[in-house]
Amino acid sequence: MQLKPLKIGKHIIKHPIFQGGMGVGISWDNLAGNVSKEGALGIISCVGTGYYNKMQFVEKLVGSKPFETINFYSKKALNEIFKNARKICGNNPLGANILYAINEYGRVVRDACEAGANMIITGAGLPTNMPEFTKNFPDVALIPIVSSAKALRVICKRWEQRYKKIPDAVIVEGPLSGGHQGFSYEDCFKEENRLQNIVPQVAQEVKNWGEFPIIAAGGIWDRQDIDEIISLGASGVQMATRFLGSYECDAKFYRELMPTITQDDIELIKSPVGYPARAIKTGVIARLKEGNAAKVRCVSNCVSPCHRGVEAKAVGYCIADSLGAGYLGDAHNGLFFTGANGYRIKKIQSVKDIIAELTQDQ
Repeated sequence: MQLKPLKIGKHIIKHPIFQGGMGVGISWDNLAGNVSKEGALGIISCVGTGYYNKMQFVEKLVGSKPFETINFYSKKALNEIFKNARKICGNNPLGANILYAINEYGRVVRDACEAGANMIITGAGLPTNMPEFTKNFPDVALIPIVSSAKALRVICKRWEQRYKKIPDAVIVEGPLSGGHQGFSYEDCFKEENRLQNIVPQVAQEVKNWGEFPIIAAGGIWDRQDIDEIISLGASGVQMATRFLGSYECDAKFYRELMPTITQDDIELIKSPVGYPARAIKTGVIARLKEGNAAKVRCVSNCVSPCHRGVEAKAVGYCIADSLGAGYLGDAHNGLFFTGANGYRIKKIQSVKDIIAELTQDQ
């Protein structure tokens, strides 16, 4: 099978591979820029941009943390990230990943469009009003992330009614992905929710609304996985965990951490965002089990479901602080997300070599 280019909105992606958006600070200018340079789609995570480049773009810190939403999602830092990514990838398409659960979602979407994002990707909730914030950016492709055909149906119905628009593509994510899941803890283990079972259902739903590409995500590791999921109705794939093992990964500690973990080191945890999340049993997760995790205090006010630290206190950690610590390489207090296949990273590779390996004709 030969992989075909993807047309999404007005944009052409040479290789039908998205690099998943990973934050805080895992997929910023270096990783996303280099993925796009190699002909796949690099995606910049818009989470926690205040931490970028030693927090030099943050207007107010409390201790060593960006203060309030306006600084945690720093517009100045996001502009700098996109500017530097463009220096690497030129005019090749670049995406922005923006969680629907964040505070000031609409503002961050507009910030990303102004910074030069060609595509906006949104999960962690159903972005039923996503087109509201891109009215002045008609060339920006809109791509929701769903975990079922029903979720896609809800989005398409709302978008068509309110905005006379359907998605430019959809990402369907199964329960083997890293970070936050679109399922309850129990549902993550059910056979019917395997990616291979969801993709054909989503493909059938797409036909009710026209034709747009389906990108499959969650547990995709190698070319065999790509070929299998495309045969089930997907047009391309999204891969994140694979790039944790790249030299270009912006959160440098992952290069040291990933080759050391085993399958037993990865588990689903509770998150202040309200969804289960897949992470490595180290850093803050280990501190929680030992009973000596840092006291929770809401400084950055990052996600609305947390209710200003209420849910963070309930689960025992602040996700903004913990992911920020992970980006900074704090092995003791950091939170480190990975997909279920993270233990398969045995060596660090260049983005160029990873893309070449995935796209070589079979």
